[in-house]
Amino acid sequence: MSPLVWDLAHIGQQEDLWLLRGGNAACQGLLSAKVEQLYDAFEHPRASRVSLPLLGPAEARSYIADVRGRVLDGLERTGEGDLFPYVMVEQHEQQHVETMLATHQLRAGAPLLGTGAPLPAGRPVPRDAVLVPAGPFELGVDGASEPGSLDNERPAHIVELPAYRIGRVPVTNGEWAEFVAAGGYDDPAWWSERGWAHRLEAGLERPKFWAADGSRRRFGIVEDVPADEPVQHVSYFEAEAYAARAGARLPTEQEWEKACAWDPELGRRRRWPWGDTEWTPGLANLGGDALRPAPVGAYPAGASAYGVEQMMGDVWEWTSSDFHPWPGFTPMLYADYSAPFFGGDYKVLRGGAWSVGGASVRPSFRNWDHPVRRQIFSGLRLAWDAEEAR
Repeated sequence: MSPLVWDLAHIGQQEDLWLLRGGNAACQGLLSAKVEQLYDAFEHPRASRVSLPLLGPAEARSYIADVRGRVLDGLERTGEGDLFPYVMVEQHEQQHVETMLATHQLRAGAPLLGTGAPLPAGRPVPRDAVLVPAGPFELGVDGASEPGSLDNERPAHIVELPAYRIGRVPVTNGEWAEFVAAGGYDDPAWWSERGWAHRLEAGLERPKFWAADGSRRRFGIVEDVPADEPVQHVSYFEAEAYAARAGARLPTEQEWEKACAWDPELGRRRRWPWGDTEWTPGLANLGGDALRPAPVGAYPAGASAYGVEQMMGDVWEWTSSDFHPWPGFTPMLYADYSAPFFGGDYKVLRGGAWSVGGASVRPSFRNWDHPVRRQIFSGLRLAWDAEEAR
């Protein structure tokens, strides 16, 4: 991961670039060119950033305060002009705040962030599979219907899917503990060839931050693993193995989005699983304040039209899909946001997590990461072909 101060100044540098200079990197920003290039994510991969001569914490805070003040002055003059650059930069900031939370989770030492805001209690929920009938639906969005959507979410297009079933709720810690106890990490029968090779090389035995005694470390706090929370900090390869042992599979991202956003009675998309009203804290666990997933059953009002729960927030959910553009893809003004990653070794995750700000999550939002990644707030939901589901 990057030093926290790199992410902090990078947030300001991107805001400076896109909102004060209109994306013109040749135009002088508030940092010297020599300093600004330190915050180029492509020129300086994560592993190299710790050795860079970065701004110190006080300097970084002063810089971002200066940038933000100038941006707010400019926003007052923008009026009803093009607000997409502002929305894009807001989402970029929220994504890096999530990255900084992941960095905090990795650090050793005393807690710095507290225990987190309270969450609603869970409730008993059937651990069954919800049928999504065969038929077409609208995958993706357009700028008119979702002005804040990013390029890889567009354009909207019709996709035909066969019938399938999908888990009503995400897989929980308690269910994952049963997988561990049953030797799921020891039996190559459940793992793909790549996944098993990685399990052996990395010595995986349980989700990241879990201990053998049934405890976990969460932002410096050691506590019992709550059985009713969605499991997090598992890689794609682990999720794939768990699903195989359960007689299931991971959903494709198309299946995930249909179960989340499609309203079969109205024959159209919803903006959110629960409808078209904006997110409120009673509908999903977003925004980062909780510092953990909510127990399953905590958000009945947030269910999708099919009755699938907790598809927004709590944990990013691995899908089986590789990261590719939708047909008709057109890069946005930040042309390198998605395109350099298409066709690489990336799997798509959906749904956001507790760690994500509300501007950076929606049913069409596509996250992607390497299949070995597990420091992220990632979990899973199972799927089945219609005739195979329990």
